[in-house]
Amino acid sequence: MIAVSSSFIASLYSAIYGYLIPYMPAIFANVLSFLISFVIFAVILLILITLFVYLFGWGERKIMGHMQSRHGPTYTGPFGILQNMADVVKLLLKEKISPSNADKPLFGLVLPTIYALFILAFAFIPITSSFIGINTTIGLIAVFLILSFMPLMLFLAGWTSGNKFASISAQRSVIMLVSYEIPLILVIASVAIAAHSFSFINIVNSQSHIWYALVLPIGFVLFFIIMLAELERPPFDIREADNELIAGWLTDVPAPYYGLALFLDYTRMFVGTLLIAILFLGGWNGPVLPQFAWIMIKVIILTVFIIIIRATTVRMTIRRLLRIGWLYLLPLSVINLLASYLIFVWFA
Repeated sequence: MIAVSSSFIASLYSAIYGYLIPYMPAIFANVLSFLISFVIFAVILLILITLFVYLFGWGERKIMGHMQSRHGPTYTGPFGILQNMADVVKLLLKEKISPSNADKPLFGLVLPTIYALFILAFAFIPITSSFIGINTTIGLIAVFLILSFMPLMLFLAGWTSGNKFASISAQRSVIMLVSYEIPLILVIASVAIAAHSFSFINIVNSQSHIWYALVLPIGFVLFFIIMLAELERPPFDIREADNELIAGWLTDVPAPYYGLALFLDYTRMFVGTLLIAILFLGGWNGPVLPQFAWIMIKVIILTVFIIIIRATTVRMTIRRLLRIGWLYLLPLSVINLLASYLIFVWFA
């Protein structure tokens, strides 16, 4: 049976309803309380995403700068912290131009639609045991069902631009994402078997004594690699290649849309690191510190590690990337699934 709830929104609803009920009929207080509760949750989530995106963008440039014997952002604000803000203002003030060969209605809708899908995914992903928009028994399935639309959306992003380079880039991204989808499904199935649940809350609670990264190390490494591919982070950033496809499916986007695409990339990073932390690193479990602090510590460590990988690896060719997906990740994901079944079902 599928159950749906939200303790955070429910607590807000109860408080607001109790305040409004003396001043208006119950039906109006009911509707207004729900709307206000939902808006408060959405605003808090938006602030959290914006802070992560901003700090990650700044941190990535600083870390890569030091690793490559550069300073990174330094002049705008203390330690260059305001450089991203200056870049955002610059992109927003530039003229919005659509390619003449583009399918303009679709071309203008693709990137906002992709971003809306990731915001929808956030509604199912808990930040703490209480801060979650939609707590459902099939949360794991819901999130990866939403993310499964990415290959189609990326193909539309390149095809609707009317640019051949963008179209080729989008096709390469689709081929890569599809080839990694099957190992991804097998890995998340192994986590569901281990937790005996598709609920994120239950998955985190089942790791209160030991993380799945320690029990299923093959699954953890596979999921991390697959997340890099899903996020199109180096060495899996084949959507763009300076000497082949310029900026890939972003070649012909106007400056404001390019800014949205950068925001989308960092939002995808937040989703990816959250999923790794929840599924394999115990989520918000930890001693002394608050739940929010623990999950952010894990997300930050994963983010820094991903930045280091970007600064120290080279982009793969499409042939090698597909070979890794089909010949290595797929068999290893089957082995990991079998190991999960033996440990948590057969010998349990």
